[in-house]
Amino acid sequence: MSFARISILARHALLLGLALCFAAVIPGRTAAADPAQMISDFRLKHGEKRVTLDGTLTRIAHDQAQAMASKDVLDHDVLGHFNSRVAPAGAGRAAENIAYGYDGFPKTLDQWINSSGHRKNLLLPGATRVGVASVKSAKSGRMYWAMVIAGDYESKKPKSSPKSSPKESKQASAAKPKARAAESCRLKILSLCL
Repeated sequence: MSFARISILARHALLLGLALCFAAVIPGRTAAADPAQMISDFRLKHGEKRVTLDGTLTRIAHDQAQAMASKDVLDHDVLGHFNSRVAPAGAGRAAENIAYGYDGFPKTLDQWINSSGHRKNLLLPGATRVGVASVKSAKSGRMYWAMVIAGDYESKKPKSSPKSSPKESKQASAAKPKARAAESCRLKILSLCL
């Protein structure tokens, strides 16, 4: 066998080896870096159900992280009260965790797991959806994180029966928001109304 032929085979073997290394590393890294999967894994270990990534909750989390990063302050109320910020999600229950300092989600999640209040939010009973976002502060270079987890979504309302008049339907739908707005907090923790 000629030296040129051995050289070509050696290059192919090297390229194949590198490809296999990347193939083994990248899928593991992608799966480990998925916040919804990591939160679900933690929840499943503690008897709670899996959560899925939700676009509305992710937008709410991103807005919070962006506001904290732009003001370079860790504050649940930087954009207003949590209840008003999370209302567009339509969830019956929701919680928020915030943090700064870590560039990656795994370390941020570990920080939340080791904090009793944050841990309680991660294990929110009935939660089915989550949104996670991070934004780096241009001022300090700190990474700000926000997570919104929610559940108890209302089921779709049945259409009014053909026997009811349009006036009856309008009154029924108008009465529900007023009753909901009159609810008061039983327990308020970090601007969260429970």
